[in-house]
Amino acid sequence: MRVFLGTLGCRLNESEIESIGRAFKMRGHLLVDRAEAADLCVLNSCAVTAEAERKSRQLVKRMHRQAPAAEIVVTGCYSELHPDKVLALPGVRRVVENRAKEQLVQRLLGEPEDASFDLEPLARYARPGEIRRTRAFVKVQDGCDNQCTFCITTVARGAGRSRPIRQVVNEIKALVGVGYVEAVISGVHLGSYGRDLEAACDLKQLIEAILEQTSLRRLRLSSLEPWDIPAGFFQLWRDPRLCGHLHMPLQAGCDDTLRRMARRTRKSSYRALVDEARACAPGLSLTSDIIVGFPGETEAAFEESLAYVEELDFAHLHVFRYSPRPGTLAAGFSDQVEARDKVRRSRLMHALSEAGRRRFHAAHLGAVAEVLFEQSPREGSWQGLSANNLRVAVDCGAELHNRVARVGLREQCEDGTLRGELCSVGEETGSSGLFETKKR
Repeated sequence: MRVFLGTLGCRLNESEIESIGRAFKMRGHLLVDRAEAADLCVLNSCAVTAEAERKSRQLVKRMHRQAPAAEIVVTGCYSELHPDKVLALPGVRRVVENRAKEQLVQRLLGEPEDASFDLEPLARYARPGEIRRTRAFVKVQDGCDNQCTFCITTVARGAGRSRPIRQVVNEIKALVGVGYVEAVISGVHLGSYGRDLEAACDLKQLIEAILEQTSLRRLRLSSLEPWDIPAGFFQLWRDPRLCGHLHMPLQAGCDDTLRRMARRTRKSSYRALVDEARACAPGLSLTSDIIVGFPGETEAAFEESLAYVEELDFAHLHVFRYSPRPGTLAAGFSDQVEARDKVRRSRLMHALSEAGRRRFHAAHLGAVAEVLFEQSPREGSWQGLSANNLRVAVDCGAELHNRVARVGLREQCEDGTLRGELCSVGEETGSSGLFETKKR
């Protein structure tokens, strides 16, 4: 069977769709890059905002237009919250709830749900040289026990639950064995990792186990909420394999707004975490999420938030205009902000984000970065990502996909990349295809 997989939204969704793809390939099915070539289309949908819901519907409709004879299966947060609406979309034959996502392939293929596939067969779905994505997204935790008043995730994903350390370590070992250079640890609320397990542990212990027990070249964290972070956590960045990028959602830079959001952080505690992280990981790329136009956000509150964000000098911001999510407390709050004010505030916050990105990039000009190359946008050109989240472009006619090379960073480009020059290109080592870089 030919299968097309689609996803949108968070890195957790990316991790899940990768797992679904691996499950199909382990059973001998073919993954295709275009919906029109598929017999089955699977979408992992998103509902974090009203716009995400709209895009989820659009993707389903596009799949059906491109492959009218294909069966469409939808899972993810949008289908969890609105299954009837999704089933009414053209081509959709089935909705799989979030809690059954790990058994999605077994259900579709009619296998017993207790059928198990150990990790050894990973070698059957990818051999060295066959990897298309350079980073593997590894889901270690799902769900959230916090109830931020704007967030629908708790409803869509349920309570927090974690995978055992040994299971995660074994998966990463298998991914390294087939050539992955970098893994991204993902979850809804990573800080809560392990506290629900029978043998209680925490995120720090998980990261330590991965670094100690695997030969993974680079380990990266996805979004980390600014609470429930274990003591001494930022000391982990003493290991250079832990990528110097931390995405820590703030959502608002005003304590009154944070209280109405039911965020378990305040400006002073967030700043303390930022200071500790930057002290432990010089050159750290700190990025965040900001919501503008939250109910009750006055002009003074927004100005306070804007000043606080400017003070922290983020390398990048994901800026969201607040949209009411049915089923959340904030949807019923009074003092909803006018749409035109949300648009204006969003522009100002985006301008801060762009200024922060340029400052962060400028600070690295003249430095040398290790870049994991991912794609070739045009012949003779390659782009990749540094450990601290710099998008880097080089001119090179050689094959660089899934390889790490040292790059001298030379100039900022208008497209958000840094242009650089390869310092050296050495021989490949092992199945991961890394460069042994040598000084000239």
